[in-house]
Amino acid sequence: MLYHILPIKTVNVDVVKETMLVPCGTPFGIKMLTNGVVVVGVADIKTASGTINPAAIAGLKVGDIITAINGKKVNTNAEIIQTVTNSEGKELNFSFYRNNSNFSTNLKPVKSETDATYKAGIWLRDSTAGIGTLTFYNPTTKSFGGLGHGVCDADTNELMPLLNGDIVPVTISGITKGEKGNPGELRGYFTTDTPMGILDANVPAGVYGSLNFAPKGGALEVAMKQEVKTGAAKILTTIDGGKPQYYDVEIEKIDYRDSVQSKNMVVRITDENLIHATGGIVQGMSGSPIIQNNKIIGAVTHVFVNDPTRGYGIFSENMLVVSQSVSAAALSKAS
Repeated sequence: MLYHILPIKTVNVDVVKETMLVPCGTPFGIKMLTNGVVVVGVADIKTASGTINPAAIAGLKVGDIITAINGKKVNTNAEIIQTVTNSEGKELNFSFYRNNSNFSTNLKPVKSETDATYKAGIWLRDSTAGIGTLTFYNPTTKSFGGLGHGVCDADTNELMPLLNGDIVPVTISGITKGEKGNPGELRGYFTTDTPMGILDANVPAGVYGSLNFAPKGGALEVAMKQEVKTGAAKILTTIDGGKPQYYDVEIEKIDYRDSVQSKNMVVRITDENLIHATGGIVQGMSGSPIIQNNKIIGAVTHVFVNDPTRGYGIFSENMLVVSQSVSAAALSKAS
């Protein structure tokens, strides 16, 4: 109303119930198979007629995801190697995915002078494994969110396309402290191969899926991003073989823009015990939930290379939206 008299516009307001999530802060192992096979390198092949690079000639590049050969879907390195080896040098049609678009090209394998087998001149990756931290568990949907950023290929730095995957328990066995110019890491091992959950999505905002059992701990309310303020907060994380513990941090900067998906805040570690043990934020702590005013406000995602006491965090609201979408899609698929 203008001057509380003249109506300007009508606004519909939906009042939603606060979502309650269990903050985790526990380490977990990721075992992931890719949807398609990622090209992580191209190579020259020595032949009787000289050095040839079939992949480069065909236009394949690092980061491309090979999805089919001659119309037949491929998901493993072995499938591609076998097809190329048995080609007898005949041209093969490669279907691949690049920059959110599908392409195809013809590739002619060449016989290697080294071992007399046909090769395509490409290095491939069809799986990955690693360690991260669980952010939250949703007792209503039995789903989880973790990492706060996607799992990327170490060579291409591109998001790994998920075919299927599991998460397994991890025991932290050591720490490489972070230093200026040299990020540290949590060292650990998979406690068992028995899955504790299933991966349903690997996206820029993290990894998401369902857990086979509910973790211990009480649920906290999820803060909307407008509730997040600069100032004191805590992170919940595990840096040894024991239980998750709370450590003091400071929220130094907040970016409320909707266009920023994961680097929503700058977090500085202020807890002397954590700094003494790890040097600050280290690899493996990604996904550690951030708590402020008894609400889950986000998760740690990245460390600043030149200052391991500082790093980025993602809003829990952003992770929750993705988690709800993934859970709905998984339920629809199951139906």
